[in-house]
Amino acid sequence: MEHILAATEPVFSKHGFEGATMTQLAAASGLPKANLHYYFGTKRKLYQAVLEGILALWLEDAAEWIVPERHPAEGLEGYVRAKMAHSRLRPHASRIFAGELLRGAPHIMMYLGIELRNRDTELASVIEGWSARGLMDPVNPVHLLFNIWAMTQTYADFDVQIRAVLGLVSIDDAEFAVATDTVVALVLKGCGVRPNMS
Repeated sequence: MEHILAATEPVFSKHGFEGATMTQLAAASGLPKANLHYYFGTKRKLYQAVLEGILALWLEDAAEWIVPERHPAEGLEGYVRAKMAHSRLRPHASRIFAGELLRGAPHIMMYLGIELRNRDTELASVIEGWSARGLMDPVNPVHLLFNIWAMTQTYADFDVQIRAVLGLVSIDDAEFAVATDTVVALVLKGCGVRPNMS
């Protein structure tokens, strides 16, 4: 199942839900169309599974890094680096998600309004706790998360623009490391995160 979800990401990324065909999706996964129908039933259910898998992956990163027992210097940096790594290694995932949102999120609005909202509330509570303990400046935690998502996912969603401005055919590991370090610095300095003395 995981293989199918990962293999179909590039197809949905390129064509969107409406444009992708079961023939294309089956070819990408190396399986007959009948197998896709057996596992998922419809193209809509396969697409929803892909979207929910992407969000679950991103939320796992947040659950690992944004926790009360971590110092925000470690937690925020770890989360940013994890999100940047996904933009580097799985850019199609971010583009599928962005495309879905630009279309009004018709397939995952309920998930966003319930699951993502609940998880954001939990993460916001951790960030507020860090501020209350004097480990970082007070910031609006939900808008901080929005900004982290925007900064990290732009390296997948707007890869073409970034490459054009930098005059590069592709962004190599060294350039991506510079980008990652820059986002980390902006988040930590912007939030007034205190040094981790432990």
